[in-house]
Amino acid sequence: MKLAIMPTTLTSRSRRFLLTEWWRSIDQLTLMLLLCLLCAGLVLSMAASPAASHRLGIQSPFFFLFRHAVFAIVGFSGAVAVSLFNPTGARRIGVLALIGAIVVMMALPTIGYEVKGAVRWVKLGPFSLQPSEFAKPAFIVFAAWMFSAAKRDPNVPAVLIVLGVYAALILLLITQPDFGQSFLLTLCFAAVFFFAGMSLGWLIVMLGVTMLGAFGAYLALPHVRARVSTFLSPDRSDSYQTDRALEAIAGGGFFGRGPGEGAVKYSLPDGHTDFIFAVSVEEFGFLISALLIVLIAAFVVRAFSNALRLNDQFCQLATAGLATLIGMQAIINLFVNLNMAPSKGMTLPFISYGGSSMLSLCFTAGLILAFTRRRPGAYRTN
Repeated sequence: MKLAIMPTTLTSRSRRFLLTEWWRSIDQLTLMLLLCLLCAGLVLSMAASPAASHRLGIQSPFFFLFRHAVFAIVGFSGAVAVSLFNPTGARRIGVLALIGAIVVMMALPTIGYEVKGAVRWVKLGPFSLQPSEFAKPAFIVFAAWMFSAAKRDPNVPAVLIVLGVYAALILLLITQPDFGQSFLLTLCFAAVFFFAGMSLGWLIVMLGVTMLGAFGAYLALPHVRARVSTFLSPDRSDSYQTDRALEAIAGGGFFGRGPGEGAVKYSLPDGHTDFIFAVSVEEFGFLISALLIVLIAAFVVRAFSNALRLNDQFCQLATAGLATLIGMQAIINLFVNLNMAPSKGMTLPFISYGGSSMLSLCFTAGLILAFTRRRPGAYRTN
């Protein structure tokens, strides 16, 4: 009997040891901040879901809340699972995710479906997946790997390799079309490029190409020109969503109208997604909504703080780049809500409803947790 029980006992002990070691080595503050953001997103989804369901003719008032909860639970579980890997394993997951995302994006004209003139999603049963969301953190990990490899071996043509993959991703995003993601990917790529200490000349070239690309998109694509025109000349354009968002933010004041008392969510088409911040200010007030910004900022700052103390350059670059991704996406979303930037269809990290966005952001958080785990020699002692 003892011999029969021993393998099970050993397995149970090894599992306990794995979880104990994970909890001891993980950055617990980053993990708690992630959990707080996901819980805040669920609360706001509870407030916005009935209005969104009513507007779209869905019988269940909490349809979007239930789906949001599923995405949050799956995303958090995925983040924990990714954080169990060592940096080498997490890097391999990132590279595999990049390859998978590129393959699916190439196949979108065949297997994807169109929404509002864009083919960005594939259908997976009752859910939809946007592969470009996962391409962003995966590409950052790949770029960090290449740049750190070039530091160890100057013969590695890291810049040319990374630029080639970046150009392929931008081309795939433009064909969808998705210029919001293209813009965010370019910002994050430039940040990793800068963090890696690459030539200033390359950064100037990238900036010039980006400006030319943006100008070309404005001239060639009507929907890009329409969004820019709406932002620059709101009096002569259809700026319905941003106008309602500004009204909601102004009407909420410091203390808000109260949970469930907001009115803008019934008339704002993207009130549960891109404009969730406006809904939160109207119902909960500026003071509570500012706490969301503080939580996101704390998550980003904590990641940067850990990155600065890491010894491994790859982990440094990857962590800083992934933190930049979350921070820049939050800034873009807030700027759109405040009518300080043209609408780009970008969610507020961990808060807005959106399956692909939620899963990819949790994947990003899991990678940050994996790269910043405490291991012998991982952090500087001074």
